Amino acid sequence: MSSFDPLYKLRDAYKAGQVPQKIYDLVIDRFLLVTEGIKRVEAASGLKYPYYYVEPSLVVSTSAVEFTQMGILFARTIPVVGESNRLRVVVQVTAPLIAYGLKGTIHAILAHEFMHYLELVSRIAKMKIISDEVSGTLFEGTYADSGRLLEERAVFKSDPTLVKHITTRFPEGFRDIKLEDKVIGMWMNKRLPTTKVPIDANVIKIPIEAIANLQVEQTVKDKVAEFENVKLRKKKTGYV
Repeated sequence: MSSFDPLYKLRDAYKAGQVPQKIYDLVIDRFLLVTEGIKRVEAASGLKYPYYYVEPSLVVSTSAVEFTQMGILFARTIPVVGESNRLRVVVQVTAPLIAYGLKGTIHAILAHEFMHYLELVSRIAKMKIISDEVSGTLFEGTYADSGRLLEERAVFKSDPTLVKHITTRFPEGFRDIKLEDKVIGMWMNKRLPTTKVPIDANVIKIPIEAIANLQVEQTVKDKVAEFENVKLRKKKTGYV
């Protein structure tokens, strides 16, 4: 883990002339906000953050149904199947988020993706997933995203400020109009690297052999079970 450089793709894009010097320097200077956020999530949850890296492009999702709609994906949690069907869950953090996001926003998104990681690990560990559901519209995608996560107050109960950041910025999926406008104006409209992802292609397909090869430490399983019990209690009683 210590030998993994989360900035390797950004460095490669800079060397290839895809990312200008000014933007590269800005992301490098503000990367400390990411490392601080990772440490904050780990301290509040009691668990290690998964592998993560900085994606040097803006990632946007588009819908074939809602022609005028576009969603900006500032970060994503992605299961990757490597050699010998080894499964690894990786968090992708985009460079525009680091360049233009407020500290609280960056930390909230990192925490949100961490909950995606825990939820995915839980489902795989229980053998409940071979392929994830397909959402045909951006609204459905947002609804599905917010509807299945663990309870943030359980995961980050020792950091109420972080919980507030999450609940404020993710009432029903992440929206930050000021950040989106800034990213569109200062990144997309300047023709900096942009990747378009059809929302109906956002499907997780994991070979059964890879699911079997996902090694999850018992401490992680125990913590996830603890967090899930809090969510179940909330559903039954209406409060925690």
